[in-house]
Amino acid sequence: MQLLTMTLLPFAGSLLLSMLPRQARNPSAWLAGAVTLCALALLGAQAAAVSRGEVQRFAVAWLPSLGVDFGLRLDGLAFLFCLLILGIGAMIVLYARYYLSPEDSMPRFYAMLLLFMGAMLGVVTAGNLIMLVVFWEITSLSSFLLIGFWKHSQDARRGARMALTITGAGGLCLLGGALLMGHIVGSYDLDAVLAAKEQVQASPLYLPALVLVLLGAFTKSAQFPFHFWLPHAMAAPTPVSAYLHSATMVKAGVFLLARLYPVLSGTEAWFWLVSGAGLATLLVGAFIAIFKHDLKGLLAYSTISHLGLITLLFGLNSPLAAVAGVFHILNHATFKASLFMAAGIIDHECGTRDMRKLNGLWRYMPWTATLAMVAASAMAGVPLLNGFLSKEMFFAETLFVSGELAGRLIPVAATVAAVFSVTYSIRFVHDAFFNGEPKGLERTPHEPPRWMRVPVEVLVLICLAVGILPAWTVGPLLALGAQATIGGPLPEYSLAIWHGLNVPLLMSAIALLGGIGLYTFLYRRFDLHTVDDERRGGRDAFEYLVLRLTSLSRALTFGLQNGSLQRYLRLFVLAALLAGAWPFVHGQYGTGPLAGTAVSPVVLAVWGIGAVATVATVILHRSRFVALVTMGVAGLIVSLAFVWFSAPDLALTQLLVEVVSILLMMLALRFLPQESAPEPVRRRLADGAIAIFAGAGIAAIVYAVLTRPLTTISGYFLEKAQPEGGGTNVVNVILVDFRGYDTLGEISVLGIAGLVIHALLRQLRVPELPQPFGAQAADRHPLLLALIARLLLPLAAVVSMFLFMRGHNLPGGGFVAGLVLGVALLVQYVASGMDWTMARMRTDFHAWIGWGLVAAGFTGLAAWGFGYPFLTSSFVHPILPVIGEVPIASAMFFDLGVFLTVVGSVMVSLTSIARLRAGGAPHAQPR
Repeated sequence: MQLLTMTLLPFAGSLLLSMLPRQARNPSAWLAGAVTLCALALLGAQAAAVSRGEVQRFAVAWLPSLGVDFGLRLDGLAFLFCLLILGIGAMIVLYARYYLSPEDSMPRFYAMLLLFMGAMLGVVTAGNLIMLVVFWEITSLSSFLLIGFWKHSQDARRGARMALTITGAGGLCLLGGALLMGHIVGSYDLDAVLAAKEQVQASPLYLPALVLVLLGAFTKSAQFPFHFWLPHAMAAPTPVSAYLHSATMVKAGVFLLARLYPVLSGTEAWFWLVSGAGLATLLVGAFIAIFKHDLKGLLAYSTISHLGLITLLFGLNSPLAAVAGVFHILNHATFKASLFMAAGIIDHECGTRDMRKLNGLWRYMPWTATLAMVAASAMAGVPLLNGFLSKEMFFAETLFVSGELAGRLIPVAATVAAVFSVTYSIRFVHDAFFNGEPKGLERTPHEPPRWMRVPVEVLVLICLAVGILPAWTVGPLLALGAQATIGGPLPEYSLAIWHGLNVPLLMSAIALLGGIGLYTFLYRRFDLHTVDDERRGGRDAFEYLVLRLTSLSRALTFGLQNGSLQRYLRLFVLAALLAGAWPFVHGQYGTGPLAGTAVSPVVLAVWGIGAVATVATVILHRSRFVALVTMGVAGLIVSLAFVWFSAPDLALTQLLVEVVSILLMMLALRFLPQESAPEPVRRRLADGAIAIFAGAGIAAIVYAVLTRPLTTISGYFLEKAQPEGGGTNVVNVILVDFRGYDTLGEISVLGIAGLVIHALLRQLRVPELPQPFGAQAADRHPLLLALIARLLLPLAAVVSMFLFMRGHNLPGGGFVAGLVLGVALLVQYVASGMDWTMARMRTDFHAWIGWGLVAAGFTGLAAWGFGYPFLTSSFVHPILPVIGEVPIASAMFFDLGVFLTVVGSVMVSLTSIARLRAGGAPHAQPR
């Protein structure tokens, strides 16, 4: 339960924070900090077990038919990432309290931050691939909200949309890869997947699954050519950049590489795809970073470069390279988060991040300058700092790459990238803290508030401690994460500062000296401040692609959806006709050996009346009233057919639906012409041909089905309805028990439909109509009809309750009962008029819809309280005095929800039409 509580705690904190008022700045910061520290304490409580090599697990049934549980899993790798997420998250919470201005909604910011924190915890602790994808997509959505937090900024909105588009598309690819891997292994459980390396790599689906998974990882971790979204995300507040774009979100991609390393790595495809993307990203990001003028822009491209370094390490197919990759994940998170926060301090105190203006800040903020210089030195790989150690391991691993081309190219490229890294680190320090005096600043620079600088101090201290005493400070944590990544015993490695005079040390020296020389050359020969640092290629390509896709979708939409319901129906029927004809044309389907069933001549005559009424509806459709009458006759014949087939529940439902439909359309006819406009002969011929072919096709399918032997599940329901559902009316038991999920969805759709009709008609204005269809005619109500309607209302209510109460054992139920009461209430509007009825019926039927859905939903939730799956029903038979045995089923309360929703939806829909006034405003709503 500790694992579950730790993962869900940030979500609960996010919900609480969203309820706080905007002005609750300090309470929101305290709450966010308390939630993060509590989650960190719960993680610490599991440290001992994880350090012993135990994997903490939690699982409850979620989709058992698909083999998917709500599962969480905490091993060494997940523990390492949880520590980064929660540890740096706690520092970001403290930092953001002083960074955000009074105009910013701090509760809203912290709510989004904790939502993202919980999603990241879910990603790294997911116990199966489906859960990983679910939390992965939540990180994309929550990061979209955080990047666009300053919604008044166009750059923030654009950056948020770009990040969501790229990472969201990658998430869809990851879903495809996860489904393929689950199909190969036969399970989505992470333990089973990680143990199936040979099975996965021997499958012909390995390469497609690998490509899809890598697309998810590369888009999230901003690998080339998807790297361009990350710099545009720098429009977010600096706490977001320090958290998402250095320590957490962009690390999700490399976490995915580490998590699936035991099952996907070791092949040529893995080597070339992963190391190739990592090498390109390493070089491109490092080179562009040199020429950026914005502090956060420089750090963004340096982040891209370091993520490429980590990706390259995982792609080398070497266990020791994987250890180096995990090590650099830790080191990069510490020095890059501190650098982002230092850049935020500079922006907060100076009013700009432009290095062309930020000169000589050493004199004004020496403490911040010192901290930033140490962190930048760690980024450059200076000895006695943590970045030096992981870069040494990186250099060493590039020397053992097999292959003539790769073995020569990768060490050289790694050294060149390290030279660039030193160069942009020097520029960060020199342009911000030295190089003359500040130019045109909005305010005089000074040190930030004390507690705003504390997170930077802590992270810089970690950089120093790991760089000086690596084996004591980070050794055990690295071993935990690396062993879980490799999936086997760790290779031998040393975290010592000095390994003697060797080639990796020479590469480090070349990088340091080359970086100093390159920056000196650029500084003296070129004015870096005059270089155009706008890199529009990726953004322009993205915007062009979005524009083209939008134009294509608009053309398709306008081509298929031009507002004509006839066209939609025609396309739908044609598509169904082609799909149904396919198996007949190819000989895969035909009639069976069974003989037909004899039919009574009376039944044929009745069905003939229905067929004639249907054809008459088509022929006489221009006369709307006549067509309505013939359509009602056809519906009545369908009801009689259900009676003949011994389906009284369906017959009752069909009959009542016909009554409701006729009343609905009768009300609507008041505002329509008596006849519709004639249609062109060509269209009528085409529609007639489609109708004939569609009817013949349906008849062929029905005949083919009826003449074939078939197995039915009706016996199961007949056998289980009473002992497990507590009712003898099998149809009702199926609806409220066996298919309760479907029924809940159907009444939800029904309620939504009623509300949509109300919303569409609420502001509708209809034109003045000629008599007798005008407003004066609408106010005339026959006295006899009004009297009979008022007398029948109590009787209808009693019948409705009778049908409801007996529905579990005899024909009836909540749906039928709701229709009966709805029709009875509607007749009052028709018979006595809107004003008279509304004055006496002071109820809001919108609330009936809500209460109906609540009743049905809570009936399902109640089963959880007794340890049963959602919507599991129960029943008892208490014996009451005088009355005797009374059967009571929990499904009755679910049926009550159906009843309320049906009545509410019918009344909201029909009264919305009845409230319309020709040429005027609708009636006021009941209160």
